[in-house]
Amino acid sequence: MSGSTTARWTTGKRGVLVRSVLSVAAGFLVFAGFPPRPLWFLAPLGIALLTLVLTGAGGAAPRLRAGFGYGYLAGLGFLVPLLPWIGVFVGALPWLALAAVESLFIGLFGLLAVLVSRLRWAPMWIAACWSLTEWLRASVPFGGFPWGRLAFGQSEGWFLPLASIGGSPLLSFAVALTGAGLASVAVTVGARARGAANWVRPLAGGLVAALAATVVSLALWPTLPGMDSGDRTITITVAAIQGSVPKLGLDFNDQRKRVLDNHVNRTLELADDVASGAAPQPDLVIWPENASDIDPLRNADAAADISRASEAIGAPILVGAVLVNSDRTTTNSVIVWDGDAGPQERHDKKIIQPFGEYLPYRGFFRHFSSYADRAGNFVPGDGDGVVHANGIAVGVATCYEVAFDRAFEQSVRSGAELLAVPTNNATFGDTEMTYQQLAMSKVRAVEHGRAVVVAATSGVSAIIGPDGSTVQQTPLFVPAALVSQVPLSTGTTLASRLGPIPEILLCLGAVAAVAFAVVQRRRTVRTPIHSSTEKAPAVAGREDPHGIGDRFRAERGTERTDSGDHSDV
Repeated sequence: MSGSTTARWTTGKRGVLVRSVLSVAAGFLVFAGFPPRPLWFLAPLGIALLTLVLTGAGGAAPRLRAGFGYGYLAGLGFLVPLLPWIGVFVGALPWLALAAVESLFIGLFGLLAVLVSRLRWAPMWIAACWSLTEWLRASVPFGGFPWGRLAFGQSEGWFLPLASIGGSPLLSFAVALTGAGLASVAVTVGARARGAANWVRPLAGGLVAALAATVVSLALWPTLPGMDSGDRTITITVAAIQGSVPKLGLDFNDQRKRVLDNHVNRTLELADDVASGAAPQPDLVIWPENASDIDPLRNADAAADISRASEAIGAPILVGAVLVNSDRTTTNSVIVWDGDAGPQERHDKKIIQPFGEYLPYRGFFRHFSSYADRAGNFVPGDGDGVVHANGIAVGVATCYEVAFDRAFEQSVRSGAELLAVPTNNATFGDTEMTYQQLAMSKVRAVEHGRAVVVAATSGVSAIIGPDGSTVQQTPLFVPAALVSQVPLSTGTTLASRLGPIPEILLCLGAVAAVAFAVVQRRRTVRTPIHSSTEKAPAVAGREDPHGIGDRFRAERGTERTDSGDHSDV
């Protein structure tokens, strides 16, 4: 690309339009890399394209406010197509509102990326800024919304082993670092084609950033445990029941007894298969979230049905149930139900979903949707996320909880040997939501080195190995039962031992880089203006430019003392 061509697309109204379109395209590339599509490699390409926009592709970088705008557009390009399941039964307004709010965090990334792009080792700081904004998005408001973390698009990719040493935060950072590194390489190659002289060191730095995560993750692949490598050398047989629902949507639980009957009947069918030798005897059976929306602790008929199923299968059942409290609030619980002995330990969902299981500011939000008053009145539970059934310590993350790092972190530290994700996706119909959530379970399996059993009311249910591989999987909207041997694990991965430390370090690194960039920016702005015949003094920190494209701007004499392209709006 010639210098004049670069100028045409980076300046003026045309430049703003082109950058805006490219930003949306970058976000869409990230979306296209998410399940159910096995195109995980598109995510780093999307980050690379967005980084090129935010750094001017070796030309004039945008102003900070323009960086925010381009980041926001990329967020819309990513989250609008990622989240339509939010509105499948409640209309487009909640879906688009959520995408618009969450895109603010990616807009913040755009601003920060512009700021730190002029620092040494810019790809690393750009990636760290992505980690910082992901952490913010997973934390606020209302407890955060981590759906769409870059890590959750990598369940089929070669970066996945990184989750075993740094969890989902390191995995997201790796994708962002690879993308920023690719952008640096693209800028250097373009500058070399235009005749730039000092291109070797920038190219080497970009290649290191682009390839570092790949090299480390490929080296980690052989270390991942498989289905036959539980450190206790003990395997159990586990069953996941998918009873399905009479109808999809928000009204599926109007026929709560039929949903319970579906799960009881499918368990009885499995019991017949066990009796005939067609299926192995399970040590543990896992039902989905909302398998019994009739409170079995209050309703004798529901309790009798569950006891009958447990006795027939000859194993305790983890029953997803809605329990009514004395103050008329409800808890979303998983109860260990053991035949005639009835209910034993239970996990009350601790991370409950705003605008679904409860509605903050109900009086305000009911003005925007007629469905507001249909939000639940659930309260969060406590505990360590572990229940014991038949001598097995099972870590439980119910549905939405699996998106949060802390759910299984606490379970594993409390002794969980096997992980379970009971979920109900019937309220989201035939959308990509269930596949997006399944990818999270695969990342958690690698992160903690444990098998994961996903039991969903209407699908997709799955049994996942400790290496993130899918051992068995059901289709959507059919009654099904999965039965498999799985290993029990008591050891911990480095990610389990470190917990939130990698994310804390990445966020601190981003904050430090931003602080340094702000100081450097102020010093640059305060540099006195000299006559055209007088050489301006070198600015602190800028004597040897290492930001993306900086060396080539300097060679072309386009190094500016202000912070951006004033043609940006």
